[in-house]
Amino acid sequence: MSNTYRVIQGDNLTALQSIADQSVQLIYVDPPFNTGRVQSRGTSTTTRTEDGNRLGFKGKRYEIVKETVLSYDDEFADYWGFLEPRLEEAWRILNQTGTLYLHLDYREAHYAKVLLDALFGKECFLNEIIWAYDYGGKAKSRWPAKHDTILVYVKDPNNYYFNNEEVDREPYMAPGLVTPEKVERGKLPTDVWWHTIVSPTGTEKTGYPTQKPLGILRRVIQASSKPGDVVLDFFAGSGTTGAAAAELNRSFILVDQNPEAIEVIKTRLSALPVVFEKL
Repeated sequence: MSNTYRVIQGDNLTALQSIADQSVQLIYVDPPFNTGRVQSRGTSTTTRTEDGNRLGFKGKRYEIVKETVLSYDDEFADYWGFLEPRLEEAWRILNQTGTLYLHLDYREAHYAKVLLDALFGKECFLNEIIWAYDYGGKAKSRWPAKHDTILVYVKDPNNYYFNNEEVDREPYMAPGLVTPEKVERGKLPTDVWWHTIVSPTGTEKTGYPTQKPLGILRRVIQASSKPGDVVLDFFAGSGTTGAAAAELNRSFILVDQNPEAIEVIKTRLSALPVVFEKL
């Protein structure tokens, strides 16, 4: 069966509600960072099955944790009010071996970790990945912030897909300490990913302001999906997830409401038989 490529323009909550249960292997999302912007809360409600092995999902334990965490920060409470129903849909859409990668910056990661432990189940937490880079301005009044956080949660902690042997390897930082054979092959990444941002003058640059590097998405997709699987990104931005998925022989669904993002995606993926939909 050949891969399918879908791009949906419209509200991502509405789009998510149209996707079938357990039909996606991998979800990567890079939502807008909560840097003071007012988020718009959706009015739709969501429903989900209570079957399966998630104990206490949206139950009393989760509600207590949610109330406790959000009471500390009104601004994050509004941000989470925007994000939470979309993450609930993400859980429904993931198949039993599926994985969610939630890409955040330091302003949100500590709150989101506690809430996702309660929402998905603490036993479903797989990794906190640190994407470290060294580019751009340097603060002089504090340690410069040069990393993002990617929280990784699986649908079923006893039956998820992960294969780091398929991941692009990276060079050894001290090649003189290992054999020439190991130097040639490279080393497997850990949970700290040293990877440059998209160069402002490089060929990968699309001009979209929040574009993420293709190498980061390749690593995510290689580890947590197989050829032919479906990959979903519902904050698609510049379309990096789709570009990486197609390159690695995966199907993809991209969702974004921003017309500018859709135009960038159309240009970037013009060589693919993409089906564009508008809600």
